[in-house]
Amino acid sequence: MSGQHSRDVSDLLRAIDWDDDGAAFRHAHSRALLMREYLRRTALWAQAYGAEERWSFFDIAERVDAAITTPPDVAVELEHLLTNLAPASLRTTCRGAVRWPALLASHRGLPVDLPDPYEPLLLMYERGGGYHLGEYLDLNGVMIPLRDVESNASATPFVTLALTTLDALDAEGEMTYFAKISDGYPRPSPRGIIRRRVEDDGRTHDEAFTRNLRWEPTEYLRLYDLGHNDIDHVRISEIEAAAFIQGALP
Repeated sequence: MSGQHSRDVSDLLRAIDWDDDGAAFRHAHSRALLMREYLRRTALWAQAYGAEERWSFFDIAERVDAAITTPPDVAVELEHLLTNLAPASLRTTCRGAVRWPALLASHRGLPVDLPDPYEPLLLMYERGGGYHLGEYLDLNGVMIPLRDVESNASATPFVTLALTTLDALDAEGEMTYFAKISDGYPRPSPRGIIRRRVEDDGRTHDEAFTRNLRWEPTEYLRLYDLGHNDIDHVRISEIEAAAFIQGALP
């Protein structure tokens, strides 16, 4: 969010269609990854400022410096928007995100090793609105456990936030990713990646991320099971798949 102003973030929030359930379902996979990354980042900030009891949806700028304020005109517009948004924790994050640029502008001594806490959350909001908070976090398409500060702070970072990468992670159904490995192509830099996508009706699709920078049908897994393919593979996470896609894109 570097270089942004409170007005920029407020305008972004006001442009979001908070009731677009269709977008939430289309972007269910990327939204889950973005929410997990937000939880990881805020856990780090909570630990750094002794705010574990206020984690996870809290105004970090207010915690760092309670004197930080939002420009009055922006504050009025923001509160008008928040009147119709729920839950209360979502409204808190919106206020915090709008206040964040003011904190960055006035404080030069913030920890440089801590990532922008609101960047992934704002992207998630743009890709289908908010969430419902109960025993699990319900993102209108996927549910994820909240867990605790320590487990989120130690989670694997998801830093590939380019929109083209996020789009490539979204598709209907449950997905399992594999990396094609061989001599000279270890897991961190494989020959390519494959995903097996199983739709709700049970239909299965095997797809490779090709040089055309899109997912295309592949017979690799079927041929491998039949013993007709010498190139090995290993199961990988969505985050590892995202890193490969990011590296392949121009």
